Amino acid sequence: MRNLYHILFFLFSFLGFSQEDAWVYFKDKPNSQYYFDNPLQMLSQRSLDRRVNQNIGLDIKDIPIHQPYVEQISASSGIIVKAKSKWLNAVHIRGSVTAIQSLTSLTFVDHVQFANDLLNFSGRITQNTASKTFNSVNKNLDVNTTFNYGNSTNQVQMLNVHLLHQANYTGTGKIIAVLDSGFSEVNTIAPFSRMFSNGLYLGGYNYVGGNSNVFSTHNHGTMTLSCMSGYVEGELVGTAPDAHYYLFITEDVSEENPVEESYWVEAAEEADRLGVDVISTSLGYFGYDNPNYSHTYSDMTGNVAFASRGANIAFSKGMIVVASAGNSGNSTEPHIGVPAEATNVIAVGAVKFDETYATFSSIGPSFDGRVKPDLMAKGQSATVSNTNGNIVDASGTSFACPILAGAVTILWQAIPWATNQQIVDFVKQSADRFANPTNQFGYGIPDFQLALNMAQLSVNTDLKGKFLVYPNPTNEYFYVSFPNGIEKAEIKLYNSMGQKISEKELNSSNLISMENLTSGMYFYKIESNSLIQSGKIIKN
Repeated sequence: MRNLYHILFFLFSFLGFSQEDAWVYFKDKPNSQYYFDNPLQMLSQRSLDRRVNQNIGLDIKDIPIHQPYVEQISASSGIIVKAKSKWLNAVHIRGSVTAIQSLTSLTFVDHVQFANDLLNFSGRITQNTASKTFNSVNKNLDVNTTFNYGNSTNQVQMLNVHLLHQANYTGTGKIIAVLDSGFSEVNTIAPFSRMFSNGLYLGGYNYVGGNSNVFSTHNHGTMTLSCMSGYVEGELVGTAPDAHYYLFITEDVSEENPVEESYWVEAAEEADRLGVDVISTSLGYFGYDNPNYSHTYSDMTGNVAFASRGANIAFSKGMIVVASAGNSGNSTEPHIGVPAEATNVIAVGAVKFDETYATFSSIGPSFDGRVKPDLMAKGQSATVSNTNGNIVDASGTSFACPILAGAVTILWQAIPWATNQQIVDFVKQSADRFANPTNQFGYGIPDFQLALNMAQLSVNTDLKGKFLVYPNPTNEYFYVSFPNGIEKAEIKLYNSMGQKISEKELNSSNLISMENLTSGMYFYKIESNSLIQSGKIIKN
């Protein structure tokens, strides 16, 4: 009887008085047609242009959340609205279980999802079916242009980014949004003076503090930003020193709570509205201070977690999202977390100066078996700026992420006709383990000069039919099968440097030998009088 009393007392206390986090999803957006008729009321011209360039139409996710719904939720007794998302048509709230449950009676509420999965069956405590014991969360997140890179030479040249810099691809005309924990002293220290003197800082917002003060709070964003925009001659050159930047604080350094995922999505939506091209985010979520809120490995299926869902939508709007893989490689739960595990996010792991695996870097695969991490960059002893403006070494996938995000940005500058999916494909296909990905490296370390070469070779006419090239990968040879209506063509093979290594006339169907070529990636270009087709072929 005594035990029953304690159990009932616990349940009553839990349901009646504890503060919980939850998402409230709305049924509709009543003013949708107005925004479809007036798109500049919800998106900037640059955002609309990005969609037109990639043949992306407007949809209901673009419509702002209905503010009267938000206000009614906010006015409900015992409820605090912490964040909102137009993409997911939801608000993140905090309140007692009873107060949150009462919101389901509102006619415009579709459903409520508690951050605590134990409460998602009618708000009752249910048996936890997966272990959610985690270590305490560490909030200290670890024409020709010639630059003197200094100590940053290794991290730039590892990706062949210096070759793109030499061709004047340094980020001009592209916009990067950085989502992080704070950007202390960025507006005062020398490594960022180039960004401000050239008008490359476009603005920002602190979603945690609810204000526009982004040059405070924490040093993590300062260091990550320096990997892209930092510039100190002979000491540090970022991978995209001439890109424009928005800075958003979405990480609360005082706690680890799912509301940070909601802040993240809110910032990504603003990045979309402003016309951002690339999001770089060195943040990750797996365990929370309250273990009942924590994710489990079984959640890592690409589109379950709130921030992962938001990241996938960001990609669907034409942006590229690059996220740090995480620093849990040596832990009991070594797998990549949210949002890096999302289906359409480039998850970046860390390597050392010699391109070997940095053992702290989180690993794959995702729970549903997808390749993760996607790519690797230098993350152990990376060269960064601290908040004093000193150029120092720091380690973590937090730095591999922006190094690679800047590289992605300048590649997009070099081939502005490409869609975000094409950019991602070119970069992955250029990586050194593309043919044989692993759980530690994913597809490996990309070569951005190779990615650019592939892109330039891939430009072809948009005509009916297609040559069939198979098998690919191949061991010794491949066939080329003709589409209907074509009888003659010519094939040219190129090596990874873009140099032509062979040329052959084709007739109807052909066998192409690769017997005398070394293993690696090659590129073909097939031309007929009515069709040009390019692609890659891998020799095992």
